[in-house]
Amino acid sequence: MHKNTQGALPMQLIASADETSCDLHILGDISSWPWDDSATSCADVTRRLAELPDTVTSITVHVNSFGGEVAEGIAIYNALKASKARVTTVCEGFACSIASVIFMAGDERVMRPASLLMVHNPWMAVTGNASEMRKAADDLDKMAQLSKTAYLDAAGGKLDAATLDAIMDAETWIDPDEAVSLGLATEIGEEDEEGAPAQSVRRSVMAALLAGNRKPVEPGQAGQLAPVAKQAAEDPFERCAQMLRK
Repeated sequence: MHKNTQGALPMQLIASADETSCDLHILGDISSWPWDDSATSCADVTRRLAELPDTVTSITVHVNSFGGEVAEGIAIYNALKASKARVTTVCEGFACSIASVIFMAGDERVMRPASLLMVHNPWMAVTGNASEMRKAADDLDKMAQLSKTAYLDAAGGKLDAATLDAIMDAETWIDPDEAVSLGLATEIGEEDEEGAPAQSVRRSVMAALLAGNRKPVEPGQAGQLAPVAKQAAEDPFERCAQMLRK
């Protein structure tokens, strides 16, 4: 049995019955503004972490997010890294952009077989004169460095700075095998289905997407998933259907 310490919100923290472990679910945009009830802010996460009993020694963070605000994501990453509990992050679907940085906070980082990371450089809308535009570009480079620090720290030497630069410049989708190879994930883990029967094509669709015409991303050969991502973006459902009919 589990109890929900804060109610059934998309961003929820659920403690185990013996209060030695908990599950934190980040299942929406990373945002400081709660315009949508699925959004997660740093204030949400830090408040709920602070409310955990001292008996909690392990936290599992389940991530499925397209990303959001850099400042909020970096603060969530730092809050998880600062936790006294051992943190395991799990990519339950997509961990894109700043959400992939949150994923890097785990001591163990688990990719589901049907999941993807997406890494790229930050962007923002800017108005102003030429000097202000140049300053904005310099500021973006500094913001990008925050994410790079998190990726390289997690990779532990499996990923060099030049390869990471190329991967981020290419806006690259990374599958579970590639994430482990690059050091961005520590393992590939199956969902805990507890033997329950299911009727869904999700696993087959994801397997077809990941297998179709994919070139592996290896250290020193960055960004080779980007063309595949563009192909999928053209008409992903038709592409999946064609693969499943083979």
